[in-house]
Amino acid sequence: MRWQDLRRSENVEDRRRMTPAGVAVGGGIGTVIFVVIALLLGADPQRIMNLLQNNPAAVQQQPGGAGIPPAEDKDAEQVDFVKAVLGDTEDVWQDLFRRMNKEYRDPHLELFSGQTKSGCGFASAAVGPFYCPMDEKVYIDLEFFRLLTRRFRAPGEFARAYVIAHEVGHHVQNLLGISEQVRARQQRLSPTEAKELSVRLELQADFLAGVWANHAQQTKQILEKGDVEAAVRAAEAIGDDRLQMESQGYVVPDSFTHGSSEQRVRWFRRGLRTGDINQGNTFEVPADSL
Repeated sequence: MRWQDLRRSENVEDRRRMTPAGVAVGGGIGTVIFVVIALLLGADPQRIMNLLQNNPAAVQQQPGGAGIPPAEDKDAEQVDFVKAVLGDTEDVWQDLFRRMNKEYRDPHLELFSGQTKSGCGFASAAVGPFYCPMDEKVYIDLEFFRLLTRRFRAPGEFARAYVIAHEVGHHVQNLLGISEQVRARQQRLSPTEAKELSVRLELQADFLAGVWANHAQQTKQILEKGDVEAAVRAAEAIGDDRLQMESQGYVVPDSFTHGSSEQRVRWFRRGLRTGDINQGNTFEVPADSL
């Protein structure tokens, strides 16, 4: 991926040595893998966070600290990469919103290590990258990028860019009022029906990640050979069906919250192919055509 010449965002907050209340999730990468899979399979994030906070075996004291000096930062290049990708999403979505006669507010992105306090409550690395509509922030622990390579076998810079762009896609949904409409509808539905709406919301975020990539390629020629395949591997790896099969040996479609591997790839590719935000209304597509 050609990212070195992209504009760096000024909206990245590096809080990797800072802790909100002296608490850090312990258990190492095994805990991260377990909880990431649990969340992707539909577990309640707040319940998991509460369990981690209240479980003496999973929580340990961790002192706060200042930011990591660049000379000592083994992830300095990854931080620079995140700033570059976020900067380009800002450029693309500012332009697309302007064409729609709408205002785009840049989201902030917080890099944290272990745990942090978000506008949506306490969060640990175990939840994976996420977007909080309450403070309009994307949260990422860089350990997830290593997890993407080792655990999910989806290496490559564009796979990581897809993850960032997917979370920014949730910000786009928030600004357009889509997320609030979905939450309001979910309150009137059964749990199964509410999960179906969650799937549609996630697939639309995949589509929006593809829309960003389309316009970034048109304006900056960011893609190199193998990049699209890297993003596709990432989308496939975190499909609900793939995760359920690996964790429990069978698939329960009614419990999906993010969509199957095939669905995630399909909607990402659709956004990448069309670059047209109007082609991504996942809420009007029949369930058997998602």
